[in-house]
Amino acid sequence: MKHPEQPNDENRKLRKSFQAMGLVSAIGIDLAGCTIGGYFFGKWLGSMWGNQGLWVGLGVLFGMLSGAAAIVSLIKKVTRDSDE
Repeated sequence: MKHPEQPNDENRKLRKSFQAMGLVSAIGIDLAGCTIGGYFFGKWLGSMWGNQGLWVGLGVLFGMLSGAAAIVSLIKKVTRDSDE
C-alpha cells in the first residue's frame, strides 16, 4: 500500500525532468543576458572614453566570463540541492 505523502516514481521522474528543463533554460538565459549586458556596458564605456570597438570587445568578454561564473554557481547549487 502506498503512503499518500510519499511521491511515487512517476512524480519523481516528472519533477527531475522539469528541474533539468529549468536548469538548461536558466543556463541559456544567463549566458545570453550577461553577454548582451556586457555588450551594452562596453558600448556605453566606448561612448564615454572613445575607442568603442575595444570597449565593446572587453564588455562582451567580461559578460561571457561573468555568465560562465554564474552558470557554475547555478550548477553547484542545483547539484547540492539534489544530493539532499
